[in-house]
Amino acid sequence: MKQINEGYFDGERPLFKEHDAEIIDTTFGKGESPLKETHDLKLSGVVFTWKYPLWYSKHVEVTDTIFETMSRSGIWYTDDINIHDSDLQAPKLFRRCNGVHLQNVYFSDADETLWTCNDVDLNNVQARGDYFGMNSSNIRIDGLDLIGNYCFDGAKNIEVHNSRFVSKDAFWNCENVTIYDSKISGEYLAWNTKNLTLINCTIESNQGLCYLDGIKLVNCKVLRTDLAFEYCKNIDAEITTHVMSIKNPISGRIHVPSVGQIILDDPEIDHSQTTIIQDEQE
Repeated sequence: MKQINEGYFDGERPLFKEHDAEIIDTTFGKGESPLKETHDLKLSGVVFTWKYPLWYSKHVEVTDTIFETMSRSGIWYTDDINIHDSDLQAPKLFRRCNGVHLQNVYFSDADETLWTCNDVDLNNVQARGDYFGMNSSNIRIDGLDLIGNYCFDGAKNIEVHNSRFVSKDAFWNCENVTIYDSKISGEYLAWNTKNLTLINCTIESNQGLCYLDGIKLVNCKVLRTDLAFEYCKNIDAEITTHVMSIKNPISGRIHVPSVGQIILDDPEIDHSQTTIIQDEQE
């Protein structure tokens, strides 16, 4: 394998179509698309300072690398990329990629990142930014700490473990989401989503969990959450904490220690299709 060590490159497309190469301790200065149309690369100790570093690339291994603020829109239309122990400082870093595997990475500006990607693994990832993960699919997460609104809008087939989301409008318009041992805090959680399962999770959400079809909660805390389950159907909820209020669920079963207020004021709903069991009334 060819080795490029302690290099410096600038200008447009300096290593266009490079392949079967190991690039070590190298900086890519001002100039667009330094590694466009490349394949079978190993990058270690690299610094990207400018736009579009990895477009239309395949089979890329990245470690101990920095994507600086202006390396925006950095990784698009790329397949089979592994990044670990790296700092990702630019927005819009991943679009329309297949096979994205991230471990021990920090996104300081994750706005509009991981859009329309497929086959995504996130392990021990910290991210700050809005619209993270939009319209992506087949996502596996273990240890994501995300602060940013509208995450995973329109995403499909998501499995999450041991994570924390501080996010308004998280998981909207999704399909097939399962979240284990995690905390979600933010208004309007998961509206218009189909098949959402939460297991051993803690939820804080003003008007959270509404307009869902297929919502399952197992041993979950639902704290400071009001007007929950509005227009939800196929509910199967085992909640371990007091819920402030529940409003107009369509169908299913809710088991909860207590509810501050149950609001059933929509005459078009057959309220007999929903069972709400309160422990304090048993």
